[in-house]
Amino acid sequence: MEAIKVLAENRKARFQYTIDESIECGIALQGTEVKSIKKGNFSFSDSYGRIKDGELWLVGFHITPYEQGNIHNHIPDRERKLLAHKQEIKRLARKVDEKGYTLVPLKVYLKNGRVKLEMGVCKGKKLSDKREVIKERDVRRETEREFKIR
Repeated sequence: MEAIKVLAENRKARFQYTIDESIECGIALQGTEVKSIKKGNFSFSDSYGRIKDGELWLVGFHITPYEQGNIHNHIPDRERKLLAHKQEIKRLARKVDEKGYTLVPLKVYLKNGRVKLEMGVCKGKKLSDKREVIKERDVRRETEREFKIR
């Protein structure tokens, strides 16, 4: 049985983008980065995926240096290689080459003790779509309140 522990979810991405599909990737980490991620000291607010020379890279993913680390601590904002099958990367490259699609990290989690990242092939929402989502959320909240009262 696979033990999965979700460390963080990118709720902002789910609001700003419509997600067409998602893929599970490993991350090539160095030294104390794993300990920092397990403590939850990371941020993917402005991060995205890039395909360069047939490889998948994560850009803008900030991992805070580990407090108990020594002089060999990691660089917080370096580009990190994502580990995925070559065929999946080719399929993602074809999808991302279409107009308006981008790769966005959706979730960081531990799977059997290994750090995994869920990347989503996303298309940006328009302002009207975002307003519609907010309106639906408010209507749903109001109906739940009505049911609680009655």
